[in-house]
Amino acid sequence: MEVIVAKSAGFCFGVKRAVDKVYEQIEKNSENKKIYTFGPIIHNEEVVKDLEKKGVQVVNTIDELKKIEEGIIIIRSHGTTKEVYDIIEENNLILEDATCPFVKKIHKIVQTEKNNGKHIVIIGNANHPEVQGIKGWSGDDTTIIGNEEEANNFDYNGGKSICIVSQTTFNYNKFKYLVEIISKKGYDINVLDTICNATHERQAEAKEIASKVDEMIVIGGKHSSNTQKLYEICKNECNHTYYIQTIDDLDLRNIKADSYVGITAGASTPNNIIEEVHTNVRIKF
Repeated sequence: MEVIVAKSAGFCFGVKRAVDKVYEQIEKNSENKKIYTFGPIIHNEEVVKDLEKKGVQVVNTIDELKKIEEGIIIIRSHGTTKEVYDIIEENNLILEDATCPFVKKIHKIVQTEKNNGKHIVIIGNANHPEVQGIKGWSGDDTTIIGNEEEANNFDYNGGKSICIVSQTTFNYNKFKYLVEIISKKGYDINVLDTICNATHERQAEAKEIASKVDEMIVIGGKHSSNTQKLYEICKNECNHTYYIQTIDDLDLRNIKADSYVGITAGASTPNNIIEEVHTNVRIKF
């Protein structure tokens, strides 16, 4: 058996930065203030469970946030809406902003473009917290497009020029394809490729590895958008592609002794989980 692990697998810069900030707050919290994250800090259940054991609570809604009278609120790597920042300020809570700098850049772009009279189009998953956060800065005059059907049905009659941005973890080739559909409609558009370079590199490497191996293992949280996209990319290249959260989800009986196995992982997957999967696949044989 030969096993190859993607060099880009695991925590990206933004996720590592966010997770580190939470652990830093735990370490230096000498006054035992309550620590909250607005939404799970990352889409990985193992990390969230560990933080809960250390007393970090997850705030999932605006209404929950409004009820908090004191403590530290950590904005996760996905970012959030302007409304959340306003509530934190109004309630005199301590803010620790762990928004990924690449996401924060999109917030500034859409706010500026909105103020310049542009209609904002976000290419991404409408239900993803990053996209919801971006929309919170671009306002109501925003369209979210996540698939071919929505791109084909896009019909804007507002008379404004259009600015197109992307969710940082969106599939790069799919982004280009959807932009191509919109471009053919004749609008005055300005396209800004805001997909993170790390995402593009991770997807490209995963595709290359999956095209060469007999079995492909993709590791990441069930709710991780970037991991789901990695799985889709790998599945297109390798029929025997498995999506797991931890080694417990992998039936090693499916892996043949003479297989060439590839392993990649989403941006929210800790290195120890990747190493555990790698080790268990190798020692089986």
